[in-house]
Amino acid sequence: MRRTTAFRRLIEAPEILLLPGVHDALSARIAEQAGFSAITCGGYSASATLLGAPDTSQLSLTEMADHYARLCDAVALPVFGDGDTGFGNTTNAARTVRHYERAGLAGMFIEDQVFPKRCGHMAGKDVIPAAEMAGKLKAALDARGDPDFVIMARTDALAVTGLEDALGRMALYREVGADLLFVEAPRSVADMRRICRELDGPCLANMIDGGQTPVLPLEELSEIGFAVATYPVAATYVVAKAMQDFMGHLARGGTTRGYEDAMLTFDAFNRIVGLEALREREETYVTLAAKAAKHRSASAVE
Repeated sequence: MRRTTAFRRLIEAPEILLLPGVHDALSARIAEQAGFSAITCGGYSASATLLGAPDTSQLSLTEMADHYARLCDAVALPVFGDGDTGFGNTTNAARTVRHYERAGLAGMFIEDQVFPKRCGHMAGKDVIPAAEMAGKLKAALDARGDPDFVIMARTDALAVTGLEDALGRMALYREVGADLLFVEAPRSVADMRRICRELDGPCLANMIDGGQTPVLPLEELSEIGFAVATYPVAATYVVAKAMQDFMGHLARGGTTRGYEDAMLTFDAFNRIVGLEALREREETYVTLAAKAAKHRSASAVE
């Protein structure tokens, strides 16, 4: 089954889809080995990983597509990507879809912030006119080669013009053809319930620790009516905290002693990155080549 089809079915399934955020190929492999059905990587974590910088539209389309290609090569899971503002106008939005499909993504979202954008839980956001966003969204939908490639519409209008406008925008984006709906940064459970109740389509809940939206258990998000719940940056925060702790320990003591319990062993890490399976594949090819050489030698003697 194509990853696009698998991802679409996960969204449409009765059970809520838990979508963890990753930031590189290693974290993608770890998420897959943990048993998740799909993963995501947003511009927030990608900017932190690739640039050591905040999520303020610093990465280009081609940089993001290249990053996603590596993630998709590393795992067999559906990967959901961040289309940012479409990286420009309707033409750019269409090009974004083509690049992301070639990278191997199962889907992506596009948002209605002005460029340069900000993380959805940062202050100082602004949005483009709804009609302009609808045009970019339609261009993105028309550009996809695989009809199962999921395109989610996101609005950041709630923090700028209020919930009524956000709901009106999402209704328009759904009418245009968005497969999945995302109102960013609701501040209360009541608003979250209203979003799911009034929008005619599957909705995504964005769980940001320390952000504007209440972080709720998966069961409660499902009861509210969300089809997808994502924790897009939590793993990046965990890695950053662990790295801070370790670097401080090493700087203070000049040794890793005393930190062993917080580290993987050499062999355990090699299992995560698939060294044994790689060596087995290499040996298979060596054996086949040896057999072919032996056959050619025997044929030459005859």
